Amino acid sequence: MKAVLITIGDEILSGNTVDTNSNYIAAQLKNIGIAVQQIFTISDDVETIKTALKSAFEIGTLVITTGGLGPTKDDKTKIAFAEFFEDELKLDEETFEHLRKLMIKRKREHLLEINQNQAVVLSKAQIFQNENGTAPCQMICKDGKIAICLPGVPYEVKPLIQNKIIPYLKEHFALQYIVSRIISVVDFPESLLSMRIENWELALPENISLSYLPIGNRVKLRLTGVGDDFQIIENQLDKEVEKLRPFIEEKVISWNGNEIQEILKEILTKKNLTISTAESCTGGEIARLITSVSGSSKYFQGGIVPYNYHQKIKILGVSAETISEKTVVSQEVAQEMTLGCQKLFGTDISVSTTGVSGPNSDEFNNEIGVVFYSIRVRDFEKTNRLFLPHLERNDFANFVSQRVLQDLVEILVKEIR
Repeated sequence: MKAVLITIGDEILSGNTVDTNSNYIAAQLKNIGIAVQQIFTISDDVETIKTALKSAFEIGTLVITTGGLGPTKDDKTKIAFAEFFEDELKLDEETFEHLRKLMIKRKREHLLEINQNQAVVLSKAQIFQNENGTAPCQMICKDGKIAICLPGVPYEVKPLIQNKIIPYLKEHFALQYIVSRIISVVDFPESLLSMRIENWELALPENISLSYLPIGNRVKLRLTGVGDDFQIIENQLDKEVEKLRPFIEEKVISWNGNEIQEILKEILTKKNLTISTAESCTGGEIARLITSVSGSSKYFQGGIVPYNYHQKIKILGVSAETISEKTVVSQEVAQEMTLGCQKLFGTDISVSTTGVSGPNSDEFNNEIGVVFYSIRVRDFEKTNRLFLPHLERNDFANFVSQRVLQDLVEILVKEIR
């Protein structure tokens, strides 16, 4: 089964809202063996929606839309679905009763009349009630193809997908398994890496594909196997990884890890190490990445964002003389920040960042885009300098944070036993 996702909403196209639904849905579908072939983002317009549905069904047999549903009588998504599937809209009593109970539970009975149109659904659709919102999920089948219409609010989409749509698809369709392995390679440019492993890649079995996913100076090699037997695919991937190992072993920081913070968790847990952070130019992004992983409280002791240089002196014990002589954006200040952070939280590891993310310089007139970061593991210390004048503030913080954690992983894998 091949899937196509359609995100409906002018707010997505305007850039005001980020589409997180597609990422989540694609990942959940992949887990049950359904590959997403394409993702459309379109405006909330009847003809546009109908055109997108037509194009989507030319590509896949399962189409999932998110967004565009509202309580008004001129809801364009439902109208477009009704016209495309030659169906009619009707008031569904079961959905209306669900809506009524939801309003009572939320003590918003006075809004029932306004939201009544949410209970108007396609007459041929199967309804999945929305426990977290007013718009139900509707599924309609035609000529062996399936369209699923979801609301757009992420906290409504996720439970509908996880608790209702995924179980339905698993129960009613014979799905192939899709199994992936991700190998994280560092300090190996993608073009050279491709040349190094070309013969191995060309010899891969037909049911196994390879993707290159560069992140900074790290490349994630994603091996994906497809088949009817999960264990056979697992065994195939094991064999191919072993064949790959001699070509890149010295450059690998993880043989089966995805995000850098997940790789870090595995290492810190295994080595029984603790970590803390002192961030200036990254504004807490490193701490956010670390704590985005379940169970991080076992090794992450805490972090601070001493943005003003006076707080670096007051909280971390950075020398005022060092700042005066070297400025706040310097190797020396980064090193003193990690030492102070390590003492403050009593951790095995501490990391720090200090830099100028722009668009304006700091009070010391340091160059925009300069950043120093320091990593301290017990008594071992390493400081690096980056120059990223082309990145906007958010991209700057994300890039530096990823790089710090990646370098930390490399240190723990290669230098700290």
